[in-house]
Amino acid sequence: MKNVIKYASILLVAAMSFTACDDWMNAEPQGATKTADQKKDAAAANPTAAAADISAIYAQFIQLYAGLGDLGYTRHNDFGYAAICMFMEEQGQDYVSANIGYNWFNFSDFTKNRDNTLTTTYGLISHLVWNEYYKIIHACNNVIEIVDREDPGAMRHALSQALAVRAFCYLQLAQLYQFTYSDATKSLPCVPIVKDRMPAEQQEANPRATVEEVFTMIKADLDYACDSLDGFVRSDKGYVDQAVAFGLRARANLIMQNWAAAAADADKALQLSGATPLSIAEAGVPGFASASAHNVLWANIVVETNDIVQTGIINWPSHMSSFYGDGYTSVGATRWISSNLFSEIAATDVRKGWWLDENLSSPLLDAPGYNAIKADIIAQETPYQNVKFGTGDGSTSGLGAAAADWILMRAEELILIKAEGLAKSGGDGAGTLAAFVQANRDPSYNIGAHGLSIEDEIWWQRRVELWGEGFAWGDIMRLEKDIIRSNSSNWPAEWANQDITGSVNRGVLLWRIPQAEIEANRGISEADNNPFVAL
Repeated sequence: MKNVIKYASILLVAAMSFTACDDWMNAEPQGATKTADQKKDAAAANPTAAAADISAIYAQFIQLYAGLGDLGYTRHNDFGYAAICMFMEEQGQDYVSANIGYNWFNFSDFTKNRDNTLTTTYGLISHLVWNEYYKIIHACNNVIEIVDREDPGAMRHALSQALAVRAFCYLQLAQLYQFTYSDATKSLPCVPIVKDRMPAEQQEANPRATVEEVFTMIKADLDYACDSLDGFVRSDKGYVDQAVAFGLRARANLIMQNWAAAAADADKALQLSGATPLSIAEAGVPGFASASAHNVLWANIVVETNDIVQTGIINWPSHMSSFYGDGYTSVGATRWISSNLFSEIAATDVRKGWWLDENLSSPLLDAPGYNAIKADIIAQETPYQNVKFGTGDGSTSGLGAAAADWILMRAEELILIKAEGLAKSGGDGAGTLAAFVQANRDPSYNIGAHGLSIEDEIWWQRRVELWGEGFAWGDIMRLEKDIIRSNSSNWPAEWANQDITGSVNRGVLLWRIPQAEIEANRGISEADNNPFVAL
């Protein structure tokens, strides 16, 4: 691999540079710790200083080695939320990766990946994901606990962002540790709720809250954010504004089967943001790496000085972009679409070009700006390999290429939420879907071409449109879909027959609470964990 030895040397000497941004509130002379009331008084006296705590929330999304203190050593799949998205995609049916030593995301094996111990690769991943979300929640609570919700004053927008991001984290966790929200699951155990101002002794004996309790908090946090972010103008798309809050509530309402509300919130997010989908021409070049695009509402902003970029190889372009010649994709740790899903995409659909065809060809490789570098993408080109994701600056190497933003919410997702919400509440979901696809992806689109119900057609569109962006697992859980790998020719043999259909072995879909959490939290015993289910 180009530059792997160079970057490995960097990693051996690099020190952790991330510093918690809430030190201004915690520090007292002689090492004393401020109480919640003292923090509250400090914030009231200097509300602009709270911006440091808000920055800490968003910094956690792109932190290098967030699990270092828990795991004891570094891992090249420990680079924040984008890595979690790759873990989520790996577990489904449409996102295929090579089973080789250079692949740090070999997470497709259901016979192993429910291990929750710290003694195996799969168990380590379980801890990484759990820790990432709860560390972000902790950063959110640091802000929430110092603000009076009834009279937030100048801290209103800071509080609202913290509540929105906390809701986002619990929304993600809920889709991993219990089946989707429904009348049948409301009383089932989900995940522990860690709130602001929760005493340490309560956190140390904190049982799993029910699905209903988790979603009640999610909804309350997002309701507050949607109302209170009115008038907030953010400095960049890395922050949650009112449009993003409505988009997050649209996601929550979709899971909670509040169909009309989901459609209305998605539409409101589009109106407030002014975000519009990529045109056919714009979707015809590698991209999805810049927050500046007009279809992006929210993203993790990544710059060359960030630790994940400085490593060269521990960032999402290294593991995802076929154009990044300095990373893991350059030695064959590539990402493919399943051959079955690829075969269903019409030749007239611009998204067909987001992957190489059977002849290793894609129109995206001839796009202006990319035709000159197409010969420089990985030497081990294979059919169905993705060329959807570009690099930070469109080049094939260097810090600029590695400094790619990770998109968290874009207009196309919201349009698909709106279509689904309308379709399931008696509205014109079909018309909304057809208008989007015909104008922005495939002028020849026939909504009945796949012979699917409107609900399944929208899911099919989500599978193609949002491929690789971290939504696949949530959709499988939310829609209670089967996982079928055996109908595709390019799944590695050891995983190809791990189909999950009907109710048989469906318990394998639930993640297991990490061993370290059970050991540290007296409120959860091994008996309280999701059971291990073998295929």
